[in-house]
Amino acid sequence: MLQTLQRSVRELGLPQRPLRDLIEANRRDQRVTRYATFDELLGYCALSANPVGRLVLHAFGAATPARARLSDLICSALQLIEHVQDVAEDHARGRIYLPGADLTRFGCTEEDLAAPSARGNLRALVAFECERAERLLDLGVPLIRTLPWRQALAVAAYVAGGRAALAAIRRAGYDVLAHRPVPGRAGFARALLATWRRR
Repeated sequence: MLQTLQRSVRELGLPQRPLRDLIEANRRDQRVTRYATFDELLGYCALSANPVGRLVLHAFGAATPARARLSDLICSALQLIEHVQDVAEDHARGRIYLPGADLTRFGCTEEDLAAPSARGNLRALVAFECERAERLLDLGVPLIRTLPWRQALAVAAYVAGGRAALAAIRRAGYDVLAHRPVPGRAGFARALLATWRRR
């Protein structure tokens, strides 16, 4: 796998920094299991998610500082959405990606995350985190307009996946403990069409 990656790095001229950041994110996952604030969590996203978008831009031959900033917003949003979807799974593994300050603000304890279904305070917290992620996603959408149509469609699909996941979480009443809310194909298709029209 690494030999194949090495060829891709050479052929596409991929920078090393995003790849090193992804390695650091993996190391952090082995050391850090809680994040005190939203800013700390965004710092983790800068290592675990944003490098992926930057590598995609380089693979497209479309990397610029302005596009990288917009890509970071989209990638952080997608990571935050995944964290919300995976609250139960992450907690079972001893990890919590909901900021500690937000847990306190909404009166949630770690015991609440182990319940079979989410109580009202946790649902309110999940709704709050979803709104945050959606705002970041919306701020990053202008990236789509700056790319040739095939690349734009690929990025629109990433955005649509995030929006469809948010819609699935809302349909579940923000209960991410009873089951993991995931969008179906129809939901994704609707989100992709809406994202493409709004780009």
